[in-house]
Amino acid sequence: MTSHASLPRRAAAELIGTAGLLVVVIGSGLRASSLSADTGVALVANSAASAVGLGLIITLFGPLSGAHLNPVVSLTSWWTRRSGGDGLGGREVPVYVAAQAAGAVGGALLAEVMFGRTPGALATQVRDGGHLLVGEVVATAGLVLLIQGLGRIGRARLIPVAVAAYIGAAIWFTSSGSFANPAGTLGRSFSDSFTGIAPASLPGFVGAQLLGGALGLGLAALLFGAGRGVEPRAAAGGAPVEALVPVEAAVPVEAAVPVEAALPGDGASPARGAYRTIG
Repeated sequence: MTSHASLPRRAAAELIGTAGLLVVVIGSGLRASSLSADTGVALVANSAASAVGLGLIITLFGPLSGAHLNPVVSLTSWWTRRSGGDGLGGREVPVYVAAQAAGAVGGALLAEVMFGRTPGALATQVRDGGHLLVGEVVATAGLVLLIQGLGRIGRARLIPVAVAAYIGAAIWFTSSGSFANPAGTLGRSFSDSFTGIAPASLPGFVGAQLLGGALGLGLAALLFGAGRGVEPRAAAGGAPVEALVPVEAAVPVEAAVPVEAALPGDGASPARGAYRTIG
């Protein structure tokens, strides 16, 4: 269903949703690292919690704002609209991106406070190297391709679980750990923890994510054509109009059978013109 919420309400949903995502990602990382010195065990816990939390957040906020939670997703939504599909308008994108950035930083600070840490300490974990940037390109391209592809084949209802599953897997199969989100990357620079990233590493990661978003759009156009993409308020939970079954298809004329013909000899005298549907 399409949401007709005002832009301020949608921006609030993006802010709160992105803040919630960072609380989940950073908070689960802090908890995991405090309970186990084994990095592998900590990563299992962090990736599982992140995937489940992301799926729940998308399910809740998707029908309201689209639950983009990610500037790359918002930018690709805008590009889809420019190409003749459904997406965000040019004036909506800066509002979404600002809300996502503010929510990410706020969520990171809240996670730090919850675990008794002093908020505002910048991350010191440097993440550099060409192989990590390649990992971010791959992670972000796959995310965009998944969202755009499901939208173009009329299966947008699967996006919450599909995106959650993809991110959970990409944390493991990409060299970078699949940040795949400029706002999330910014937020994680405010947490000197297991999931943090040093501010000096931000430009490379954000640039790789933007490149990955463009690559994902190109792959979606190549594989699925330049058709209608995901509707902005249906991008992560609602169903775009074209994904709904039209009434004509749901109840074809041939399936409407007069009661008299369907129930011969039942002794009843149905009202004239009464019908029931078969199937």
